[in-house]
Amino acid sequence: MDTEVAAFAARVRNCWSRQTATTYSAECPARGQCSVTALLAHEVLGGELLKTRVGEAWHFYNRIGGAPVDFTSEQFDHPVMYDNVPATHAEAMRDTSPKQLAALRRSFKSRSA
Repeated sequence: MDTEVAAFAARVRNCWSRQTATTYSAECPARGQCSVTALLAHEVLGGELLKTRVGEAWHFYNRIGGAPVDFTSEQFDHPVMYDNVPATHAEAMRDTSPKQLAALRRSFKSRSA
């Protein structure tokens, strides 16, 4: 994993909270964080937004430097079969809220790089 991507992953994990996803739990901090994290990663690292079906829901992640990157994969107790379907900003926003994205941005910016 690219150094910048690894640094983002470590930093964003420390930013997840109930303010960034209503389904947050200390036992599984990544739960419900996929869309908000993919959106922030897209802002910070560039690349593309992607989605795949997990059960009945869309799961959002990124393609950075040509490789798929799922910053929230640990929320699943089984391997995800990634379809790498291109996603739009609007689609990912329908899975989160402007308030949650703003909270993640604030927390991310407040932590040193």
